[in-house]
Parts: sequence; C-alpha cells; structure tokens
Amino acid sequence: MLREIGMILLVLIAVVIFGNLWFHLVDSALERIKRLLTGRKEPPAWHPLPAEEEDNHDD
Repeated sequence: MLREIGMILLVLIAVVIFGNLWFHLVDSALERIKRLLTGRKEPPAWHPLPAEEEDNHDD
C-alpha cells in the first residue's frame, strides 16, 4: 500500500517537473520568435497614466 502511494507521488512529481520544463522551453522559443519578428524595440506602456490636471479652485 505504501509502495503504491510512493509510486503515484513519484509519477506526479515527474509530471510537474516535465510540465515546468516544457512551459519554459515553449516560452523561450516564443520569445525568440517574437524578438526576431518585432525587433528589439521597447514595448509601450500597458496602461499609461492620464495627464495630471491641476485644480486651482479654493473651496
């Protein structure tokens, strides 16, 4: 019984490690492809802040 639980845990750990390695492999490949296609320019700000408006009212 304990041996089967240990084997299942080892399989789950192996799946997690493989998934993590696969994710990083695909992510780095996509980054390289994106860098080749778009060049090395800096990406624009995702959400630029609006210009600050000065409030000169004395209430």
